[in-house]
Amino acid sequence: MKVADPVAWRWDFIWEFVRLLSARMSVADPVAWRWDYIWGFVRLLSARIGVADSVACCSSFWTELFPALHRQFYQLKLVSFSDLLVGLFVYSILKQRGVPEKASLWCVAAWLFNPFTFTIGTRGNCEPIVCAVVLWIILCLMNGKVCQAAFWYGLIVHFRIYPIIYCLPFVLVISNKSVGPSGKPILSQWVPTHKILPESSCSKVASSSSIWHHIYNTWFSVRAIFTKDAVLFGLLSGSVFFTCTAIFFHLYGWEFLNEALLYHLTRTDPRHNFSIYFYYIYLHHQHGFSALEKLVSFLPQLIVQFTIVLQFYGDLPFCLFLQTVAFVSFNKVITAQYFVWFFCLLPLILPWSRMRLKWTGFLCISLWIGSQVHWLMWAYLLEFKGRNVFLQLWLASILFLAANTSVLLILTQHHVYAPLFQPLVPSRDENSGKLE
Repeated sequence: MKVADPVAWRWDFIWEFVRLLSARMSVADPVAWRWDYIWGFVRLLSARIGVADSVACCSSFWTELFPALHRQFYQLKLVSFSDLLVGLFVYSILKQRGVPEKASLWCVAAWLFNPFTFTIGTRGNCEPIVCAVVLWIILCLMNGKVCQAAFWYGLIVHFRIYPIIYCLPFVLVISNKSVGPSGKPILSQWVPTHKILPESSCSKVASSSSIWHHIYNTWFSVRAIFTKDAVLFGLLSGSVFFTCTAIFFHLYGWEFLNEALLYHLTRTDPRHNFSIYFYYIYLHHQHGFSALEKLVSFLPQLIVQFTIVLQFYGDLPFCLFLQTVAFVSFNKVITAQYFVWFFCLLPLILPWSRMRLKWTGFLCISLWIGSQVHWLMWAYLLEFKGRNVFLQLWLASILFLAANTSVLLILTQHHVYAPLFQPLVPSRDENSGKLE
């Protein structure tokens, strides 16, 4: 739908509205006025889309405009439903872990009333769908449904590639869970944070003996990775992913494979975004990048990901949250929709935080939002005012990365480490023999 002179069309619309309004005042029969109104709308629509015949305009409306509105309506309906589904899954996970009703509802409200999440979701973005499936996978693992979790994990990695970073903590947690008499994993239950000793916090300074004990436990967990459930999870999720990829490769060929998977390995976006890499990419985009340059940017991400997983994999929701924030912060391209990825995991860790909203919580919120508003100010001057502020925008991106890192460290210091499952404990004889 396009018109040669949009301004003239607006004046036609105003004039038609005035004409109809004046006719409404002088028409005794409301039904006749309604038909005049509908016919006037059809005439305006025909002028808007450049169709001389109003009957042809009606046909164009039902064949072009109405299907588009119909599809968009159901797309928004699906995304909004997924948004509510995330809140339901958050509530279910917290209740199964023994979190009180009031605290669980506050955590659900932290997702449902977050302006970032419902704004991005209601504009038709698919991120709430991905978030709902990720939380459903956690629920499946909590209830011992490994096959179901593997199926959804393979499907969601095919749908959106970023959850592939969760594969290692999923496998490690599955390998080290304790199973009760009913065949379900034994979940660790919530304990009020004021009843937990400060030494249980993630910020404790470990002694040399505890460091060696942690190293041994990590080695025991990695060595025990090849359990029946872990192998089943890996094989089934991998089969679902490769099957879906093969089907769509058969349908769409190399274009699908490049756009869906390979593109993310060598992606270079010269447009400004929150990433610290954007300025370097902007300066050298016309000269091109070697494959080594494109892949070396993943090195900081890999180092941070492996460090987080080996340290916190037992506390699965907290580990996934840290992984996602770190992955987004060090990514080559960062847009606002990526923030939804870790906002869906934030309610799962709030009951285990010693942080109080009044001081430290307000500091974290102000630091994160303030650095983002500062970045947006320079982006506005660049995009809408046409000023050459690329250097200032890049410095604002560095400040945003520093703010993300600071908030992550504060959250870690105030978090109480709480494994999702009761962990497997190696036998005392084996433990003492290995330590000797």
